[in-house]
Amino acid sequence: MAVLVAYDGSEPAQDAVEHAFTTYPDEEVVLIRVVEAAEGSTGAGIKLAQEMFREREEKVAKELPKDIAELIGDPDREFRTETTVGDPAREIVSFADENDEIDHIIIGSHGREGLSRVLLGSVAEKIVRRSPVPVTVIR
Repeated sequence: MAVLVAYDGSEPAQDAVEHAFTTYPDEEVVLIRVVEAAEGSTGAGIKLAQEMFREREEKVAKELPKDIAELIGDPDREFRTETTVGDPAREIVSFADENDEIDHIIIGSHGREGLSRVLLGSVAEKIVRRSPVPVTVIR
């Protein structure tokens, strides 16, 4: 069994991380950080954008383990980190779908309501609807 935790550095994501490590102390915890790709890049800007996202992904991949160890306050607790570039909901669901050991997803929710939710969409809602495994939303 492994628990996949979506992490973007926000307070709700930090709460999700803490919940995962507290609730599943003996399970493998896999943290996924998705660097959002800019939409609408065209022409010559695509190569530059791809390079920027690759650099950002590498930076996040280096910082994430340290950030998580600091957040949970246990330098000896083992966990795995994954980083990718793309649409957060799509990448998180795809990762869970492609990795059979993942049998649960934990995500934080910003709790947007009304017009902001309609305009911005809800990553959490998309994950809940599309996930191949159960999802816990921490709010």
